[in-house]
Amino acid sequence: MRTTLKIEDKLAKALKALAHRSGKPFKSVVNETLQAGLTASNVLPKLRPYAVEPQHMGAVLDYLNLNTDLALADRFEDEELIRKLQLKK
Repeated sequence: MRTTLKIEDKLAKALKALAHRSGKPFKSVVNETLQAGLTASNVLPKLRPYAVEPQHMGAVLDYLNLNTDLALADRFEDEELIRKLQLKK
């Protein structure tokens, strides 16, 4: 979101100095500082890292044969391509 803020001179100087020392753009330093302040004051909840928990697929793997399924998908794709080419004649 784009917005205009009036920042006190001493805060702006401190943010610019931090941006210069870190080599980051001023915009990034302002956003990171606001994020840290809001998180520390519990205004924004800390987000847990996203994690995926593997699940056992059970009986699904008993009847699923990827080799034959992929061959079947290839055959359908080939047939569809041939059909489309024949329509253009």
